[in-house]
Amino acid sequence: QEALLRDLVAAVVSSPKYRDLCLDVVRNIGARELKARGDLRGAIKATKSKLHQVGASYLPRRTPYEAWLAELSRAKRSGGEQALRSVCARVMRHHASTRERLPILDQFYATTLHDIAPVRSVLDVACGFNPLAIPWMPLAPEATYYAYDMYVGLASFVRSFLELMERPGGAAACDLVQCVPREEVDLAFLLKALPCLERLDKAVGTRLMEGIRARHLLVSFPVRSLGGRNKGMETTYRAHFHELVRGKRWAVQSFLLETELAFLVSK
Repeated sequence: QEALLRDLVAAVVSSPKYRDLCLDVVRNIGARELKARGDLRGAIKATKSKLHQVGASYLPRRTPYEAWLAELSRAKRSGGEQALRSVCARVMRHHASTRERLPILDQFYATTLHDIAPVRSVLDVACGFNPLAIPWMPLAPEATYYAYDMYVGLASFVRSFLELMERPGGAAACDLVQCVPREEVDLAFLLKALPCLERLDKAVGTRLMEGIRARHLLVSFPVRSLGGRNKGMETTYRAHFHELVRGKRWAVQSFLLETELAFLVSK
């Protein structure tokens, strides 16, 4: 079985589409698919399908991280907040999740985090390009920012961006289904992350929300599919969230914005 798993991982990451993934993610999904199917070819196909659903469908085929960093660096050196915001927004357009948030960016963080601002430390789970929204967030000047994602190159890009922004903290790639980050923070972001992660493990939402060491959680869900269709998603995700917090002595505020349903949980 171990030899088959090695062959599966090698086959999956040989594809440019999946080459940048954290190997633990590929290995853990592959092990489950091998166990379920038994044959290597079927398990490889199923693993790629899962990886597309939870990650690859959100990113473009080409991610010129060095060029983006150079643009961001020039904007930061210019000293103009608007120039920096403009480049950040342009880069965020290349990730489906943050692209959907652009129309509400000016109000999203100001509205959902109003009652807990200024935020002094952040944990961004399954971050994607969300850290590029730091210029819109009500953070304390010295706020620490930790970010985790399943893509190695993306995590490195975010780490360099945090350094550019002179934010202490860091970014790393890991399998969030298998490990709950241990940093203690004021606020943790789970922005549109649970629907993807729960495709891999239905219990991961509860595990993350209970295990993350944050005073507040901002949990959000899409209200439209990636194709832009409204398929009753608000009702479905609202009911699902209430199941996740049922029986918990947590305070919850809800926010329905144009493209996103969000909940601020105070533990």
